[in-house]
Amino acid sequence: MSGWDRVHMTVFTKPWKTLTIPELGEFVAGLGLSGVELPVRPGYQVPPEKVSELPRVARAFRQLGLSITSVAGPTDEATIAACGEAGVSIIRICEAIDDDGYLATEARLQRKYAALVPLLDKHRVTLGIQNHSGNHVASAMGLRHLIEQFDPRHIAAVWDPAHTAVSGEEPHLAIDILASHLCMVNLKNVFWQRTNGPEAPVAEWSMYWTTGRHGLASWPRVVELLRARGYAGPVCLCAEYSSGHDVNRLIAQDIAFAKSIFEG
Repeated sequence: MSGWDRVHMTVFTKPWKTLTIPELGEFVAGLGLSGVELPVRPGYQVPPEKVSELPRVARAFRQLGLSITSVAGPTDEATIAACGEAGVSIIRICEAIDDDGYLATEARLQRKYAALVPLLDKHRVTLGIQNHSGNHVASAMGLRHLIEQFDPRHIAAVWDPAHTAVSGEEPHLAIDILASHLCMVNLKNVFWQRTNGPEAPVAEWSMYWTTGRHGLASWPRVVELLRARGYAGPVCLCAEYSSGHDVNRLIAQDIAFAKSIFEG
């Protein structure tokens, strides 16, 4: 993984839900990327109840030189089967912690994954679990402990360095923990922003989603670590910005920044 042309760079198309499939494909192709992560969610181009249309949509993208590398959607049999038929290799999900606590949630999720393995194996689809800050499986070690008993062909890790960074986790430790099960890497960025003034009795903070150059996760460091590991999987630009109305301008900046890193 030493140059932009060797990177399978995709974009999560969540911000462009109002575009038709042809418009979305033309837009992503114009960005100079090689694929997409497509939401299979209510209100998007492929809602869950119409997931059987995914192979047709994948063919439309392939005509523009694009692949649907991953979907963000449900893990039911219909979705897994549609992904297999469409050549979509990864279904990406995040896991929230339920009210009965972390360990009980983890055990329940592991039972769910075990039950999905035969379907995933049959359709040659990988369930990619992404770390997510907050009330989720957030750390690399938490993610590794959740999935390490499974074959990474079936259940694997999607590393999001921004979420590990905002949780205070060092990237070289995170990738060391996840390397054996890594199927995809997200690129976005974030920093903590104080939401009240110094006169307040207690400080309050929120996460501000920003461009690749300006957050807590160093994209150059992430790429360096991926190169050192010989990582050759997809890298997905998440196009997540607190300034959401600027998404077209900001994603173009992030693509240029990512390209400069991979070419450097």
